Amino acid sequence: MTPAELSSTVLHAVRRAVDAGELDVTVPARAVVAPPGPGGCGDYATNIALQLARPAGQPPYRVAEVLRPYLVGIDGVADVVLTGPGFLNISLGGAAPAALVEEILSAGTRYGHADAPDAPDAPDAPDAPDAPDGSVVRLHCPHDLRAVVVADAVARVLRCQGALVRVTAEGFDREWTAALDVRVDGVGPAPVSLPVTVRPVPAPADPLPLGRDAARWALLHPAAHDRPRIGDEHLAQREGNPLFRVRYAHARSRALTRNAADLGFTAEPGPVPDAPQELLAALGDHPRVLAAAAAHRAPDRIARHLVAVADAALPFLPTVLPRGGEKPSAAHRARLALAEAAGTVLAGGLTLLGIDAPDHL
Repeated sequence: MTPAELSSTVLHAVRRAVDAGELDVTVPARAVVAPPGPGGCGDYATNIALQLARPAGQPPYRVAEVLRPYLVGIDGVADVVLTGPGFLNISLGGAAPAALVEEILSAGTRYGHADAPDAPDAPDAPDAPDAPDGSVVRLHCPHDLRAVVVADAVARVLRCQGALVRVTAEGFDREWTAALDVRVDGVGPAPVSLPVTVRPVPAPADPLPLGRDAARWALLHPAAHDRPRIGDEHLAQREGNPLFRVRYAHARSRALTRNAADLGFTAEPGPVPDAPQELLAALGDHPRVLAAAAAHRAPDRIARHLVAVADAALPFLPTVLPRGGEKPSAAHRARLALAEAAGTVLAGGLTLLGIDAPDHL
């Protein structure tokens, strides 16, 4: 069960409770499903009971108690635990990773894109990007390199969510296009069409000597209100460099595919009993992160999410291939598929940030 399917399942449970007369509410259009927060458990959590408590005229915990039996019996749901004031913490069955991995590998690097075939919904993104209806989102930034890079990344993310985007800047240097692969649609004062102004804290030094990938990461990884660090730490090939960990995890996943081919087997989604829950949660959360990054004009959310995916994937990757005299089995194929899904999410996220995802590192 994918996060989008689980969101629909939660709404179906609400509908069944309403039809049974146990809740007197209007079934909402969507249900928020996300990895559990502090104090939570399981694979996903939803705050639907808190959302429905006031219209139902009941405490949130009581609403959660009403909904729990309608979720426990669903195929693919192993258990539902109530925590806090009324959060429903949902543990999925063993087949859940296979469905998620299959969804990711089917969509490829467009997993999480709103315009991808069969793209999943992002049920807990509070705001959809403006203008999937054909109108244009207008971004305007000052004559500042970081502002232009952030606007360029925001435009990429908005487009992946189905929006039409036009970027203008008060000034633009041609060397920025060649060095950092950034472009604007117009140069001059802000247009009269009330654009969204992109104005992050400027970089304290020139990032161009870092090269395209490291420079873009240095400017995009911090939140817009944080001052970026511009230094050689972004070029270091060691674990202390988040960009290195992200690209290394991607390259390792691609190496596993090549190594598996040498051993005569390929990936096939299937149950992975000991799959890291942190990795599954991060992969399932990717569509929500893209939608939230678009809604809040915050590509730094994608950068930090990629670090979380890489940090969850790296301990798992060495366990994928057969060891010693082992022969490749269905379990190895399923583990390889999960590793490939992680690499796919990392490659897709880096592409949206305008950063290469090399197969060899």
